[in-house]
Order: sequence, then C-alpha cells, then structure tokens
Amino acid sequence: MIFMNNFKFKAMKRIVIFLMIMLIFPVIKSTAQITNLEKLKNYKIGFFTTKLNLTSEEAEKFWPVYNEYQGQRNLIQLEKMKMNRNFNQNESSLSDSQLNEMGDKIVDCIVRESTLAVEFHKKIKEVLSPVKVIMYYHAENQYKAQLLNELQSAKQQKGRPGRNF
Repeated sequence: MIFMNNFKFKAMKRIVIFLMIMLIFPVIKSTAQITNLEKLKNYKIGFFTTKLNLTSEEAEKFWPVYNEYQGQRNLIQLEKMKMNRNFNQNESSLSDSQLNEMGDKIVDCIVRESTLAVEFHKKIKEVLSPVKVIMYYHAENQYKAQLLNELQSAKQQKGRPGRNF
C-alpha cells in the first residue's frame, strides 16, 4: 500500500512538472521573439541615427514621424498580404467579380501606400535638412540590403545567425 501511494505521488509529481514546463515554454518562446524584435528595433535606430548623423533634437522629431509612417505602411502591407493569401488559397473558387474586387483593393492599397509616402516626405522635410532627407532614402535602401545579406548569410551558416534577428 505504501508502495502504491509513493508511486502515485511520483507520477503526480512528474505530471505537474511536465505541465509546468508546457505552460512555461510558450512564455519563454514569446519572450525570445519579443527580445529579437527589440534587438531589431534597436539596431534600426542605431543604423539610421548613425547613417543620418542625427542630433538629439533631430532624432526627437524624426523617430515619431518615422514610426507613425512605418506603422501605417505595415498595416497596408498586411492588408495586401491577406489578400494575396486569400487569392492563393481560393484561386480556383473565386468568381470574376470577386477577382475584380480583389484587384481594385490591391490597387487601392498601392495608392494609399504611395499617398502615405508623399505625406511622409512632406513631414520629414520639416524635420530634416534636404541633404539628410536624401541621406534617409539612401540609408533606407542600405538598411534593407544589409538585412537581406544578413538573413542570407544566416541561412547559409545554419545556426550561426549574423545578429540574431
């Protein structure tokens, strides 16, 4: 009888430990993802601040404008991605009118993204000097290229990511 009680206790202990691990693992994983996003954000801030040689006053004005622009742009891009996913999953079952509507929505997203870029350009001209505006556009291209290079080299090295993004 004592053996059975001891066995039940050990079994319960194992189950509790297993459940705790299963509950903690997603939290650890999401924390790691947040940490990677924070690393990427900090890297981006450092990259642009250095490339544009921003003063503290300029940075104070630049980052809110930039963050607002990127946030709105990301929403538009997510909308386009959802439409593309919907098309890829339902291509054969969509009617011509649904396809026309989807095409119109995609073009609308492109127009909104272009309008947003124009508005951002107007705002950034109020914050940065003309030379720094051009430097921003150049730095944006450099940043994208550098991220792509790092992702490609991380894939090639498998397990040795460049900056752990």
